[in-house]
Amino acid sequence: HVQLVESGGGSVQAGGSLKLSCAASGYNYRSGCMGWFRQAPGKEREGVATIDSGGSTSYADSVKGRFTISGNKDKNTLYLDLNDLRPEDTGMYYCVAERYGGCWLDRDDFTYRGQGTQVTVS
Repeated sequence: HVQLVESGGGSVQAGGSLKLSCAASGYNYRSGCMGWFRQAPGKEREGVATIDSGGSTSYADSVKGRFTISGNKDKNTLYLDLNDLRPEDTGMYYCVAERYGGCWLDRDDFTYRGQGTQVTVS
């Protein structure tokens, strides 16, 4: 049984930082594709960052240079460092994982998804 549990969200002022974590159980970090996407009310889901089994990363243009995806194999945890936050970064951030297929930002068929953690930037 795969479980992804996000944490680390919160409310910050513009320019601030947060670090999101996604603790995985039943799924080995870097065994496939993992990533983060976000969704704000009234907006479409947006892929934020992905990391594949080889460690290659990709980012949405809107977050390049500000967000960093990484992970810890020993802790089986995925992270997302959010820096220089802007009000438009506000949304629910979800951790996703998929064992099969490619790893890209607009993939919409990830098998596993966490419950989300809220990020609010004012």
